[in-house]
Amino acid sequence: MSVYNFKEIEKKWQKKWEENKTFKTVENDKPKYYVLEMFPYPSGKIHMGHVRNYSIGDVVARFMKMKGYNVLHPMGWDAFGLPAENAAIKHGIHPDKWTRENIEEMKEQLKLLGLSYDWDREVATCLPDYYKWTQELFLKFYEKGLAYKKKSFVNWCPSCETVLANEQVVGGECERCDSVVVKKDLEQWYLRITDYAERLLNDIDKLDGWPEKVKIMQKNWIGKSIGAEADFEIEGFNKKLKIFTTRPDTMYGVTYMVLAPEHEYVDELVKGTEYEESVQAFKQKMHHLSEIERTSTDTEKEGLFIGKYAINPLNGKKIPIYIANYVMVDYGTGAIMAVPAHDERDEEFAKKYNLEIIPVIDEDGTMINSEELNGLDAKEGFNKIVEKLENLGIGKKTINYRLRDWLISRQRYWGCPIPIIYCDECGIVPVNKEDLPVKLPTDVEFTGKGQSPLITSKKFTNTTCPKCGKVARREMDTMDTFIDSSWYFLRYIDAKNDKTPFDKDLVGKWMPVDQYIGGVEHAILHLLYSRFFVKVLKDLGMLDFDEPFSNLLTQGMVLKEGAKMSKSKGNVVSPLEIIEKYGADTARLFVLFAAPPERDLDWSEQGVEGCFRFINRVYRLVDELKGFTNVEMNLENPSKEDKKARYVIHSTLKKVTDDISGKFGFNTAISALMELVNEMYKYKELEARKECILKEGIETIITILSPFTPHLAEELWSMIGKEGSISQICWPDYDESALVKDEIEIVIQINGKVRGKLNLSANITKEEMEKEALEDDKIKQLVEGKNIVKIIAVPKKLVNIVVK
Repeated sequence: MSVYNFKEIEKKWQKKWEENKTFKTVENDKPKYYVLEMFPYPSGKIHMGHVRNYSIGDVVARFMKMKGYNVLHPMGWDAFGLPAENAAIKHGIHPDKWTRENIEEMKEQLKLLGLSYDWDREVATCLPDYYKWTQELFLKFYEKGLAYKKKSFVNWCPSCETVLANEQVVGGECERCDSVVVKKDLEQWYLRITDYAERLLNDIDKLDGWPEKVKIMQKNWIGKSIGAEADFEIEGFNKKLKIFTTRPDTMYGVTYMVLAPEHEYVDELVKGTEYEESVQAFKQKMHHLSEIERTSTDTEKEGLFIGKYAINPLNGKKIPIYIANYVMVDYGTGAIMAVPAHDERDEEFAKKYNLEIIPVIDEDGTMINSEELNGLDAKEGFNKIVEKLENLGIGKKTINYRLRDWLISRQRYWGCPIPIIYCDECGIVPVNKEDLPVKLPTDVEFTGKGQSPLITSKKFTNTTCPKCGKVARREMDTMDTFIDSSWYFLRYIDAKNDKTPFDKDLVGKWMPVDQYIGGVEHAILHLLYSRFFVKVLKDLGMLDFDEPFSNLLTQGMVLKEGAKMSKSKGNVVSPLEIIEKYGADTARLFVLFAAPPERDLDWSEQGVEGCFRFINRVYRLVDELKGFTNVEMNLENPSKEDKKARYVIHSTLKKVTDDISGKFGFNTAISALMELVNEMYKYKELEARKECILKEGIETIITILSPFTPHLAEELWSMIGKEGSISQICWPDYDESALVKDEIEIVIQINGKVRGKLNLSANITKEEMEKEALEDDKIKQLVEGKNIVKIIAVPKKLVNIVVK
């Protein structure tokens, strides 16, 4: 008997798949199925999260191909980003070289897993033939008025002299040098995602194939609020203070106003006054705190009176103006009317600073202390006050969103250059499309100091204006990497197109993605940005659909001893070590069997060994029975054992088909397969076994295995004399007639406790069930001498004998 040599088997079939381009997608008339896993950052090493994510997608892709679909299953690289730049600073390796080497390394590692990717469609977002089109899409956004530049506060490390992304700020300090990070006001590029807030919100209801928790997360992130805008005059100041409130019914209860320390009016209001110095000191203090630190419910409310008063437009009352830590300039208008009687944060602040608290809604929801509105319920008061504001011309009913416009500027090198030129004569000038791509220069210095390494390249920074031809300068910022991942799924469909980002008709044929798979950590930003991009591209006439992903699966994490795997915790399991020791098929089988995909999976070496033993068991079974796989099918005069074996074969096939089809019940499918293997081991030992049933069982086992353990399935398929790749065959239909049982198992209970089981005719009546139960020798002994009160028979399931 041969031995399961996984190293030889896996190497052999990976070579065959590559040589034969087995998984290349070609256009045909079959129904389409686009399955996609979120593409990885090329860090150089795959981890167990990758193994799980991509194994899930591969099962779906292989299964749907065998079900007769034309499957598109591509892979690429989300290749721009900070780690490459940090490597350049730390080790002197150019980001381009570092990234390309990592891509090649990770690509070889992914191939070890036997994933059914069409590598001809591979994209890398850092290559000019990809980011050229990213730049063209940016220009289309700009032409449509959806890209604009404005000043905003960013994280600034005074030691490194550079802007930091939020992820580079850890506990208020720079992750590189541990210096305290401050806020700095810089000009930044934004995309007007808020213009699409209502559509993004409403269309969530179209996403029937998305997890409910993800839809709720997106709704909360967009954060629609219905309320009113109102203008408050400021005493001795010629500008009005605009606020947004969801509770205009409480306006008579306003006792103070709060501005964000960064609000544009603050400096003007305190200039030359006794409050100027303390206000500036407070602002500096706030610049050292993150948004989370400032707005957390656990953070003590802190503020400062700035010496000015606002006027309540409803009653003319003077209201002191404060600045405080809990109001952010990017939320609403950066100013709030504080009603401490009806808001916990305002109440905490008011008590700390001894400010007035005026209740205006009683416990029954009736308005009080509200002049002519006293006695109205709050809902009616809401409408009356909005009406009053509109009549006075100082406010209106309005809708506000928590969602902010998308800040896309990054002051770093390794990103897509923003195709904008600045001219002293013409101002902001977009690069001509025929001059794209604006390529990243190679003559840059990576010092970790200053705003961007791009500044060190004079060839890059100095250019000529496309409009007037005079000396001009390029934009130094690069784009947020979320831009790259907001349209990559479209480029896969037409990856070699050198005329446009993609062909509209071709994309229309394949999109939307039928099944998208990735981590729940991307449930908000990446998915929201992708939805936004698709809606804009539809409005631009480039697409005919407005949602990118029909179905979404967010897989759980791989844990070890209940904790997320991380280098810092020393609990990382290397997939390459597992593949080396047990083989890729074992690694795949374990991550698919150990837990349902949407739940976290706890790593278990014993579980891996168990999967390895199972694979060896299957291999031995097929090797032993491979001589019977050429026999003709002859099911005349089947015995009870024959029928039972065929029942297990076809019920397993039915269960696996149902479990994979949209349910992602891979763990239960594999469990059923294990039971089938056990049954075939029992059946083969029978003297009266039928060789044709052994053949049917073996072929079914191999077919079911193929999406889960593809190398093993290919080898076994070949061992039993089949030609070609098992991935090319049709998924079999189960035999309905084999699922009809002649006999069924009936449970016998006495006073609700199971006391025995009987195999009886599937057509037995209730009366016959009762009779058989009472005539069973064991049951007779148990009820002897007792009074039978009643007998309850549930057809084809159980008999319960109630005795005293």
